[in-house]
Amino acid sequence: MSRMLALACALAAFAAMTGPGSVPALAQQSTTPPYGPAITLDDAKRAMAAAELEAAKNSWQVAITILDSGGNLVIFHKADNTQLASIGASEGKARTALTFKRPSKVLDDAIAAGGAGLRLLAVKDITPLEGGLPILVDGKIVGAIGVSGALSSQDAQVAKAGADALAK
Repeated sequence: MSRMLALACALAAFAAMTGPGSVPALAQQSTTPPYGPAITLDDAKRAMAAAELEAAKNSWQVAITILDSGGNLVIFHKADNTQLASIGASEGKARTALTFKRPSKVLDDAIAAGGAGLRLLAVKDITPLEGGLPILVDGKIVGAIGVSGALSSQDAQVAKAGADALAK
């Protein structure tokens, strides 16, 4: 029991040392867009086409997942020879961006910063890796896109191409 008390005290002291100046970016965003109606299949196809084009232009073999605002799979793409781990990772990145209403990179950065951001590791079923973005239409989240298979920054570039296709 004394070990648990000592651990609790150490964690409390560590949390106090991190202070407000080191609050992860996840907590610093005070407003997030609301969820909107589910992305239509036509819009998901436009976003997918833009993402596929960006990946092909750079010869990146990726998996791309688009979810609607309720977290349901709308459309999926996997390039030939994409690593199998990218299938689940692309869906996880999209689901993380949708659930937290933020790019999955925000969670990646919060965990990398340590301190209070490490609490995110206790959240079940998140994929805190760069490459997932909410898809916004008229200022509302209609879905999310997740990409996996290249470097994380490249995955994000492909996801951005897809999300931006509907922002125009």
